[in-house]
Amino acid sequence: MQKVKLQISKKKRIAIFIDAANIFYSTQTLGWKLDYQKFMDYWQNMGRLTGAYFYTAVISTKIKQLKFYKALERIGYKVITRELKIIKDNKNKVIIHKGNFDVKLAIDIVLKAKEFDIAILASGDSDFETVIEYLQSINKKVIVISARGHISKELARKASQYLPLEKIKSEVRKD
Repeated sequence: MQKVKLQISKKKRIAIFIDAANIFYSTQTLGWKLDYQKFMDYWQNMGRLTGAYFYTAVISTKIKQLKFYKALERIGYKVITRELKIIKDNKNKVIIHKGNFDVKLAIDIVLKAKEFDIAILASGDSDFETVIEYLQSINKKVIVISARGHISKELARKASQYLPLEKIKSEVRKD
């Protein structure tokens, strides 16, 4: 696969914001797993990394899941968690799992805007459109990363740049 050329000055400050559920399902559809260390290294090689944030809902009884989050923290991610909500329909037949992290992630990006020149938003959720508009209004660049088929058209259009995960697979895929 051809390497992706991004126009980023090594002096630029970069912050990574990962919508974990969105990226998990994106890579699952693609048939491979993201190596979060390689993902962080990829962006560190592009500029000056000022933060890496991983937003995820948890089931606190899942020890394997909690160990994974601790491993992410050891390599430099700030893991932001919230207990997973389980919502049943009125007949208790359909169970929906919700993390409801979009607002938290959006607020954090805005609050941290002074710390970066470029935000790497790993999500395909159109809920982040307004955040991108705001960041661009204060001269921030937003690179959105998601798999094709997992990104809203609105988000891809609104981003300063859309980078399909498939394009950087060789650099960030888990071996």
